[in-house]
Amino acid sequence: MNYTSILYSVSDQIARLTLNRPDRLNSFNAAMHEEVRHALAQVVVDGARVLVLSGAGRGFCAGQDLGDRAVAPGGRGADLGESIERNYKPLVLALRNLPMPVVAAVNGVAAGAGASIALACDIVIAARSAVFIQAFCRLGLVPDSGATWLLPRLVGNARAIGLAMLGDKLPAEQAADWGLIWRCVNDADFTTVVDKLAAELAVAPTLGLVRTRQAIQGAWQHSLAEQLDAERDYQRELGWSSDYAEGVAAFTEKRTPRFSGR
Repeated sequence: MNYTSILYSVSDQIARLTLNRPDRLNSFNAAMHEEVRHALAQVVVDGARVLVLSGAGRGFCAGQDLGDRAVAPGGRGADLGESIERNYKPLVLALRNLPMPVVAAVNGVAAGAGASIALACDIVIAARSAVFIQAFCRLGLVPDSGATWLLPRLVGNARAIGLAMLGDKLPAEQAADWGLIWRCVNDADFTTVVDKLAAELAVAPTLGLVRTRQAIQGAWQHSLAEQLDAERDYQRELGWSSDYAEGVAAFTEKRTPRFSGR
């Protein structure tokens, strides 16, 4: 595909997907959705072992482009539910289920669905100047793209409701203090920190990291006994993996492991 709304590349097993509509704060329209879907399918084909999702210019993503005719009000209104079903639901699920770690590098504003998409990633690193905004309340809408599921699990009901009902800007540093994101870093260090993390994850035991994500996500639906069973089953699988054999060998031989991701 000839991308016009995103940038996509793979190097050293690191896939980089950059939302690239900086004049619109990287807000989503139909074309961007199509290109992102294509790229997320491509990362597996291209042999990537980590995905870094970022935004071009001064923002990460401002959510939905309200000028897109597919969601612009007309007549009696706009069928936003259809847009979610067709675009945002598969996007969020794809990010949550990629067979590799996914890093959101939030360089600026992440608003509306843009905030939800960032929070759907495994690890969120934000520049200190970045902000997160649940902007839906300003349009008479409910938070979507997984926000009502993600927010209370990350910061609790009280903070989730406050963020969703008031639409206040949440600075990156406070987002990190609240546990909404993994880390806030100084703007000058942002690119270096993201690159270092991506390089680290690209040579990590990928299968084990993906099963870790699945175990933690599934824990919300399990009793303790059920979760112990899930951990047992994952360990049973991973105990036969090439990465486990390599990890044990490297530990015994006092060397750096060379994981294959399998």
